[in-house]
Amino acid sequence: MELVFDGHNDVLLRLWQTLRAGGDPIAEFVNGTTSGHIDGPRAKKGGLAGGISAIYIPSGDLVFKAPDANGHYATPLAAPLKREPSLDTALEFASIALKLDRVGAWRLCRSTADIRKAFEDGVFAAVLHMEGCEAIGEDLAALEVFYAAGLRSLGPVWSRHNIFGHGVPFAYPMSPDTAPGLTDAGFELVKACNKLGIAIDLAHITEKGFWDVAKTTDQPLIASHSNAHALTPVARNLTDRQLDAIRESRGIVGLNYATTMLRADGQENAATPLSDMVRHIDYLVERMGIDCVALGSDFDGATIPADIADAAGNQNLVAALRNAGYASADLKKICRENWLRVLGAAWFE
Repeated sequence: MELVFDGHNDVLLRLWQTLRAGGDPIAEFVNGTTSGHIDGPRAKKGGLAGGISAIYIPSGDLVFKAPDANGHYATPLAAPLKREPSLDTALEFASIALKLDRVGAWRLCRSTADIRKAFEDGVFAAVLHMEGCEAIGEDLAALEVFYAAGLRSLGPVWSRHNIFGHGVPFAYPMSPDTAPGLTDAGFELVKACNKLGIAIDLAHITEKGFWDVAKTTDQPLIASHSNAHALTPVARNLTDRQLDAIRESRGIVGLNYATTMLRADGQENAATPLSDMVRHIDYLVERMGIDCVALGSDFDGATIPADIADAAGNQNLVAALRNAGYASADLKKICRENWLRVLGAAWFE
């Protein structure tokens, strides 16, 4: 079995929803469930040894547009969120993450040494991430607090605008060049992350925002859960020029398992073959090289191919890549080592 460190998941969102519904999110992760994609038992069965786990504040007004007769769609961006309720929600997410760590259900990792030790101990290696920084004020005081709690990765925006920058919509076909980039506060956020050693994720930002980060950061460029726009022209995917910049920075792209970002027609359809995933991996490797390609499933945040279904089926993708000609050394890089190299660079290791 090839151990996988995954660049993006939304398991904390699902567990937070369990908490809000009156359930026990800790027991759900420890004992397993039939809902969603990730829990302890299914992760272990599928060789999912760890991943970057997101604090994400839901947008209650987001309604996904159905495709028109041509299969095209453009969902309007969700409205910006206010800081105070966003901070309350983010703290609830962080509390779940800390409780999981306290009971030994997973281990919050702050270094690549922590991640490797968790691998050795057979404990899920979780890295705390913030997907959209609505919980952080312009003074960045909350950033320091979340860093102390274990935050080691963030995306300035989700697919909505905030005080730090602009996000891309869920739309097909569409360029990622949809709105302005970073605000003045966004540039300061990037500089603060560089100083603290927090990885910056470009997965949901506009193309202009991508280039704003690229000219400001001293880290490798990271798109934790994005695919190739040349193959699937959704606004969330990356152009060849963006891929080239990631390669030049020795950064990384994590393959998103979301079917809308894999299929040539951009549709949400679980009957999506593993060959579509391999096709994107092939393209990314050819464009950027084997050292810049990894996995960023979006487990618990998207519709994924039925041939994977959940974390327990993760090895089906590994097998498909092996059958496509990827050697053991290549699979080791794609499945975990490339993430550890890039995170180490962002964390001053």
